[in-house]
Amino acid sequence: MPRIVITHAVEDVDRWLLKGKTERAAALPGATDVTDLVAMDGSNHAAVALDIDDLDSLKAMLSSIPPEMAAQAESHGVIMPMTVYAQA
Repeated sequence: MPRIVITHAVEDVDRWLLKGKTERAAALPGATDVTDLVAMDGSNHAAVALDIDDLDSLKAMLSSIPPEMAAQAESHGVIMPMTVYAQA
């Protein structure tokens, strides 16, 4: 099961952490060990690390983000674009 890290900026780190943690985990089907990360420099950069059981499904979903997922990200203050990293 590969480890994935998704990075992006957020409007407000506290809002992102408090508002969306459980929703983020639920929005990523097949994801386990979902961990939120924030930049240590106090900037508005954040990341989500997770293990995923179906990398191809995740790639497909992220290549064409469903409208409900985009709306959820917007409500959490996510600033696009997102960068996705996969464990090599």
